Parts: sequence; C-alpha cells; structure tokens
Amino acid sequence: MDQRNGTRSGHQPQLRINVPSTARERVPSVDPYGFEHSVDFDYESYEELMSEYLAVLTRRSIKWSKLLQGKPRVDRNLKVKRYVRKGVPNEHRALVWMMASGALERMERHSGYYHSLLELQHDPKLTETISTDLHRTFPDNIHFRQSSDPCLQRALYRVLLAYGHHNPAVGYCQGMNFIAGYLLIITKDEERSFWLMDVLLDRILPDYYTLSMLGLKTDQEVLGELVKMKIPAVWKLLQDHGVMWTLLVSRWFICLYIDVLPVETVLRIWDCLFYEGSKILFRVALTLIRPHQADILPAQNLPDICERFKHITKAPDVHDCHTFMQKIFQEPGSLSMATVSKLRGSCRARIIAEES
Repeated sequence: MDQRNGTRSGHQPQLRINVPSTARERVPSVDPYGFEHSVDFDYESYEELMSEYLAVLTRRSIKWSKLLQGKPRVDRNLKVKRYVRKGVPNEHRALVWMMASGALERMERHSGYYHSLLELQHDPKLTETISTDLHRTFPDNIHFRQSSDPCLQRALYRVLLAYGHHNPAVGYCQGMNFIAGYLLIITKDEERSFWLMDVLLDRILPDYYTLSMLGLKTDQEVLGELVKMKIPAVWKLLQDHGVMWTLLVSRWFICLYIDVLPVETVLRIWDCLFYEGSKILFRVALTLIRPHQADILPAQNLPDICERFKHITKAPDVHDCHTFMQKIFQEPGSLSMATVSKLRGSCRARIIAEES
C-alpha cells in the first residue's frame, strides 16, 4: 500500500461470533457517521459498549452546553482542556474544533476566500488526481456514494480542489482525501472543513504532505526516540531486526489514525489534536505499543513484527474509546511539547544530513 493512502478498516469491533437476530434488530446497519457494519460485526458487544458510552456522552453534552452558552469563543484554560480530554459531544464537535484550533478565526479573517478558490481556473492535473481518489474514499460509507443525497463525494472534491489551489506546494496527495472526508462527516460544511484542513496541514502538522514529507519522516523518528526512552525492549527488538519505523507507523501518522482505529476513538483523538496539537499523536502511539509489548517482543522477523503492530491496533481496548483516551494521558507518562520539539530538531537534522 502507498504510504499516503489506505483502505478503511477497523472503524468498529470485528469479532467473529454468532449474533442473535434480536441484537441486529436493535442496532442499525450503519453507525452514526454512515459507515456500514461488516458481515461479521459483533452487534451484542457494540450494543453493550454504546449503552455505557452514550450515558457518558449525555453527561458531557450537558456540561458542554453550559460551557458554550452565549460564548463566541472557547477559552484555553485547564477546565476546557479537561473537558476536551473527556470528549466533545458530536453536536458541539465542529464548533469546538473550529474555535480551539484557530480555524474559525482564519475563516472569519478571510471571508469569501474559500469560494473564490473554487472560481479559479483549475489545474487539469490537480483535478484528475483528486477525481481518481474520490471513489476510493470510504466506499463503506453511505454518504460518499453517488446515489446519496447530498453526496459527500462532490463536497470532498471541492474541498480538496480549493486546498490544492490554496497551497500549491502541497497540491493534493493520497491520505488527504480521508482527512477531508472525516471533516465533512463532522462539520457537514465545506468551508469549515477547508479551514480545519488548513490548520492541520499548516500549523499542527507542517511538512507532513509536502513532496519531501520531511515532517512525517521526522515524527516517525521522534516516535522511535520516545520508544527508546519509554519502551526500550521494543526499540531494541526493532534495532536487532533492522526494522524502520516508517514500515510500522506511517499510516498511523499520515491518516491521523483513520483506518487504523475505530471511528469513535479517532474522533476523540482529533478532539485533543485540535486543542493540544501534534504531541497527541505520540501519546496514542505509545499507548498502543507499551501495554502490548508482551505481544510484540516474541516476534522473530520483519513480517512477524509488522503483523504484531497491526494486531495491537485491533485489540479490544481500542474500541472502548473513553477508557482508551484516559490511558493516553497516563500510560506514556510525562511528555511535554518541549521534549517533542527538541527531539524533532535533532531527528530533522539527522534526516536532512542523511538525504543530502
């Protein structure tokens, strides 16, 4: 698979069991975001998990409604940070992402800019590249089918086209379609999705999608350094077998855990990503690796290591998004932005020296 692309998998539990028809009757055939359940979907486990999680969401929704009432902006303070870490209810998610990330300010400062980009004469190469990927974007989501009304494929095309004109140094590359697609599912708005994508690619994840992909390469190496510090046995295993981090985690970073973790877990990760920044990606990676090192360490060769890394992203604990998100702030221990920035500096310098 191209490291900038991916096929959707793992957005819900995939345990193979015999499911009573009564459970199937209670749970809809698609999730709240439009993704169809697979034929081996575990309806009983899902119903049990969601019944508990919906109670959590109800409590969070009441608290968020009080917090946002009459406020034009989300303050950046410990209370809001705590609220974000505990999850943003879906009805408030688009607004909170926009306010917390600075995307709302950018949109208001450049009123009409998004639509002006769509009126430009379009680069045929850009339109062709984007069009080629449209049908590959979430084929198991009912909202991205040509028969749906509205069809998010058309909105996705416009968002990606506008961004390609806005940032010609990046243009379009595979992986961006999944990110823009998720943004459209949540915001239900092209312009907001465009500005959230701009914040992600410009401020939160600079140089991830450029031709050199220096930001992505750097962060993969930073993760390696963090694993060396916090999970040395796993780091040694990879060193002994000459395994590069890009073989294991490029999809984790390039698609921001889309197609890697369940959709509800990904959205909770993005809540924190838009508020706290890119260090969240490292916390998630370390929380996937550290508790499962006993499963990873017996690996005997490169294919075995790769398979075990895939397996840990499908472990039962990743489906309980509320518990998993609590773990990402406990399991890795201390991880400051200063530490990440220092490691980025040294890793970036090493990569540039090796490629020069």
